[in-house]
Amino acid sequence: MDFRIQRVPVMRFGMVNAYVIQSGSGVILVDAGLPNCEARVAKSLARLGLEFRDVDLIIVTHGHFDHAGNAAVLRKLCNAPVLIHKREAIYCAGEEKMMLCPTGWVGKLLLRSGAPQSPFEFFTPELTIDGNDSFDLKPYGISGYVTPTPGHTPGSISVVLENGHTFVSDLVASGLGLGGIIPTGIAKRPPFEERPDQVATELERLLTDGARHFHLGHGFKLASRAIEKHIELLRRM
Repeated sequence: MDFRIQRVPVMRFGMVNAYVIQSGSGVILVDAGLPNCEARVAKSLARLGLEFRDVDLIIVTHGHFDHAGNAAVLRKLCNAPVLIHKREAIYCAGEEKMMLCPTGWVGKLLLRSGAPQSPFEFFTPELTIDGNDSFDLKPYGISGYVTPTPGHTPGSISVVLENGHTFVSDLVASGLGLGGIIPTGIAKRPPFEERPDQVATELERLLTDGARHFHLGHGFKLASRAIEKHIELLRRM
């Protein structure tokens, strides 16, 4: 199956990304971005000749506000269901607050600013996955699946297409600062990460399962060799 992939620049320079995946029979939005980013989503959809109503499914990779913050709004605009892991759904419903573990100075500065705890419109997803279960995307016109990839957060999930393009959100980042600024071809830890050992295990599994092109929530696409080097770094920690 042929896919068209359109990055949604939620913030400039690749600092925060969402993605539109289009096939001949379906359209999926991976991540909802920050609150009030719907105009940027609309512009990215338009580049593919699409509108909000063409989106069949919204996948939220985890409950941080820069990925889940606009899900409630986009759900209404698209009239599409939202999918998230059960362990993240409690944060998006406002039932619990997420733990934030900075990996360096960027995370510490963000934590001090209070930005990661910014309020957004809480929501309850129509669809969830639990445990290690995967979610088949064929009913939504996409040959691929959603798989749990914990480590960044307990319920982080990734989208794997049959052609090896994989959307890992914050499992890994690239570029300086928040991401997206040179050097973009080198993998690094995201601003927050709970279990680096678990991240390494999940990245290894994705590579074994055929992932070759890694699309990121912070930064730009990475090749499998950059991921392999990052795994080595995480294993040495």
